[in-house]
Amino acid sequence: MNLAYLLDILSWILMTAGGFFVFVGGVGALRMPDLYTRMHAASVTDTVGPMLVVAGLLLQSGLSLPSVKLLGILFFLLLTGPTASNALASAALLAGKNPEYARRMDEPADGEKAE
Repeated sequence: MNLAYLLDILSWILMTAGGFFVFVGGVGALRMPDLYTRMHAASVTDTVGPMLVVAGLLLQSGLSLPSVKLLGILFFLLLTGPTASNALASAALLAGKNPEYARRMDEPADGEKAE
């Protein structure tokens, strides 16, 4: 077997695995019971899926200008995905989507005085 054939097989395995993670994250976002677990399932779709797909595409493109662009896209996705998830979770918490959790955060820790 030559190297091009092995790279082709490996890239398709990576892209298929990325598609699988996107599918599982989508099903998880539909099936999970509350907002925070749905956000966790969606974050898998935002990070792991694109990483694997872009890694497979990088193997397909080789060393070229499109591979540099793919690395830029990957960097942008890895930077913005977790940031957006954190902002969404903070906004949901401030909006009172889970009042029990918010109440526990307002309670004083052990050994602290209540104001």
